Amino acid sequence: MEDAEILRAARDCVLAHGVRRTTLTGIARRAGISRMTLYRRFPDVTSVVNALMTEEFCAILRGAQYDEGTGTARERLVTTAVEAVRQLQASPLLRRVLDTDAELLLPYLVERLGSTQRAAEAFLLGYVTEGHRDGSVRRSDPAVQTRALLLLVQSFVISA
Repeated sequence: MEDAEILRAARDCVLAHGVRRTTLTGIARRAGISRMTLYRRFPDVTSVVNALMTEEFCAILRGAQYDEGTGTARERLVTTAVEAVRQLQASPLLRRVLDTDAELLLPYLVERLGSTQRAAEAFLLGYVTEGHRDGSVRRSDPAVQTRALLLLVQSFVISA
């Protein structure tokens, strides 16, 4: 059994029940595997859901990049960021989490970055660095610029 099949089953469970009511038993049943097989891959529901959200939201970031168009790095960054926000706001998985279990996102908003945020930061850093090279982004500390941009863009996603 591939992890992708497990994550698909987890997605179905979260969409049907929310994160807090999703169980490893339910995921295993939907995936057609035993709980022990699932436990060998993921120790708990949190780890499955984290993997699911990272996979799905990083796929959205990659997909947003396909329509970045041409132009300066800054222009492509804006186009891609707007598209990523649009797709994330429309994501059934994110909508379900925000509607039923929004408090689960709080640590990632006020305490630490999660794996999806780190991936988004790396994604943005590429555009900022390229913008420094082509002159379309003001030169400054790229890590600081990227973190500020991440926090700004994430607020649009969460507050939709």
